[in-house]
Amino acid sequence: MISQKGGFFMFLRAQLSAQMATVVDFVVTILLAQLFNMYYVYATLVGAIYGGIVNCVVNYKWTFKSDGKKRYIALKFVLVWLCSVWLNTWGTYALTESMAKIPWVRNTLSHYFSDFFIVPKMAVAVVIAVFWNYNMHRYFVYRDIHFRSLFRKRI
Repeated sequence: MISQKGGFFMFLRAQLSAQMATVVDFVVTILLAQLFNMYYVYATLVGAIYGGIVNCVVNYKWTFKSDGKKRYIALKFVLVWLCSVWLNTWGTYALTESMAKIPWVRNTLSHYFSDFFIVPKMAVAVVIAVFWNYNMHRYFVYRDIHFRSLFRKRI
């Protein structure tokens, strides 16, 4: 169960953990897209997977300092993480493809980045990290939730 004390510091630790995971995510994504010519959607997916592993370990040990059962935390993390990977992958795809249809945006970003999908990926990553990942980790993954009590009849 996580402590509710130090909410601001917990938020800062969560953001630092997210930054570490983001660095791993982006390095893997860029290496796969640039060095191995992997399609950016697949590279984004693989990067998100590696970043998620880093995020889970750091959050469990340091950010939320959970004392819950690892098996249940891992199961809840995987559920949230799968949604996060989907949101990041398809959000990046949708924003990249939408921006690619606007010639001046495509040309401007392509001038500065060899693969301009990195800009939409950054925007999507920030939105997902703040609005989905942090809240789901704080209120669901690292909190001791008794699922059986949710399904009991109330009299």
